[in-house]
Amino acid sequence: MSAFPYRLVATDLDGTLLRADESVSDRTREALAAVTAAGAAHIVVTGRAVPWTRHILDDLGYEGIAVCGQGAQVYHAGEHRLLTSLTLDRQLAGLALSKIEAEIGPLALAASRDGLEGEVLVGPGYRAQEGPLPFVPFEDPAEVWAAPLTKLYLQHPTMSDDELTAVARATVGGLVDVVMAGPGIVEILPLGLSKATGLSLAARRLGVKAAETIAFGDMPNDIPMFGWAARGVAMGNAHEELRAVADEVTDSNEEDGIAVVLERLMAV
Repeated sequence: MSAFPYRLVATDLDGTLLRADESVSDRTREALAAVTAAGAAHIVVTGRAVPWTRHILDDLGYEGIAVCGQGAQVYHAGEHRLLTSLTLDRQLAGLALSKIEAEIGPLALAASRDGLEGEVLVGPGYRAQEGPLPFVPFEDPAEVWAAPLTKLYLQHPTMSDDELTAVARATVGGLVDVVMAGPGIVEILPLGLSKATGLSLAARRLGVKAAETIAFGDMPNDIPMFGWAARGVAMGNAHEELRAVADEVTDSNEEDGIAVVLERLMAV
């Protein structure tokens, strides 16, 4: 066995580390255990806020630092506490939302509240993904702005995710950031926030540099993370925008794409 060439392995969750049923395969678990035994750290970098991430980390027996909420939250899984948290300016977010709706019409809205127990609020017409992740329905839009937020989620009745993202960026790109994080998931974030900013904060705490990092992802919101890390690996199921900037494309999340790369890098 050769020495593993990276000191940090950064993995997205949905569509990357997780299979469709939200499980992590034994093969991938074993590959991650092997690289951590070789001295590398594994860090989860996800768009999910902490309340939607904790159960996954607990199941993995993960006790290190995780980057959640598209970089807004740096979370210590072993201590179950937030180390840093950046919130969305609600006045700017409201202005951005008004400008987008003036351009393309009414949007369905959801919002992620800040904190370890932050609720995800889901408004009328918003198509929430099926699964075990909890959310709170709302009818009065004023509820969205009643407490600090990490992000807004947008959906349009007829536009595709890519179309909505492009129009929203063109309309409000100087006020907030807009990312497409998964099917039906277009988000408004604080300007300048990305997975790269959160990952760089976490890596600094771990004493690891970008040049020592390999990152895995599947969606356009992983592009900044790929730009920061020494090597970016797109999953076989990845969005074309991410594949275009990746150093390598591996197998899909259902086919142990992470393990395929890690095993190769650990081999003689």
